[in-house]
Amino acid sequence: MRLIACTEEAHSGAILAILNEAIVNSTALYDYKPRTPENMVTWFAAKRAGGFPVIGAVDDNGKLLGFASYGTFRAFPAYKYTVEHSVYVDAAHRGEGLGRTLMEAIVAEAIAREVHVMVGAIDASNAGSIALHERLGFTHSGTVLQAGFKFGRWLDVAFYQRILATPLNPVDG
Repeated sequence: MRLIACTEEAHSGAILAILNEAIVNSTALYDYKPRTPENMVTWFAAKRAGGFPVIGAVDDNGKLLGFASYGTFRAFPAYKYTVEHSVYVDAAHRGEGLGRTLMEAIVAEAIAREVHVMVGAIDASNAGSIALHERLGFTHSGTVLQAGFKFGRWLDVAFYQRILATPLNPVDG
């Protein structure tokens, strides 16, 4: 396994498949319907426009096994040093340590780009993701009860954050 920078041309279909599996079979994403290839065009355009990384883990044959990225936390200027991240691993490769490897890589990228706070919005019943975040130094910063409704039940979303030592010289504006 090696880490790569994902591109729309090479990885859009594989990212779409990973996301759609999570939409259909889990509460990792609070979407109801699988996304379309057109959604991925918009998704990658937003990543490019914001200068946000998309890091992938590929096997020796170049197959995407998982990915991590981050994007805008909230669309107000004073949040410019805060991002919301996500990490998804192909269902066939969960439990192999890829989530941790991808999370470590996206945190390192955030530090390099002078992000100050990383936020993860995690379904409160996702014990595996919560444990992973806690092992990587994220702390619980609040839970919004019954924030979503999927699979016939109310879902609580827990927020986990990690404060980074960057930037060295933050500025207003």
